[in-house]
Amino acid sequence: MLSQRAKYTIRAMQELAKAPAGETLQAGELAERIKAPLHFLEGILLELRREGLLISRRGRSGGYALAKPADLISIADLIRLVDGPLALTTCASRTAYAECEDCPTPEDCQLRNILVSARDAVARVLEGATIARPIPNLPVT
Repeated sequence: MLSQRAKYTIRAMQELAKAPAGETLQAGELAERIKAPLHFLEGILLELRREGLLISRRGRSGGYALAKPADLISIADLIRLVDGPLALTTCASRTAYAECEDCPTPEDCQLRNILVSARDAVARVLEGATIARPIPNLPVT
């Protein structure tokens, strides 16, 4: 499940992507727009700044702005930053792979193969979506 922190992160970044170039949004205004608790959002914004995704300016006309173009910031990157790997198990993860303790043969594990396929499908959608260009609804199969 996507954490509330990840949801606020994505919504805040999408809102910042709408701002005209060179303009900043203050944390309070951003919190109101995405209906997030200000204190909680401030921690998220600081983390995003530390990771090089946001810049901040001090002062009355200060606030936050994207540090790089919105079409280069994928939803997958934001989720990985906040919630960790997209995979449901460590044995299916690309970024945090570890063998399962109870699996005698990871190469032949049918469950792992299914979960790797699921991870790939989820990653394909989330890596293709950016804060500037969300992917349209995909047909349910």
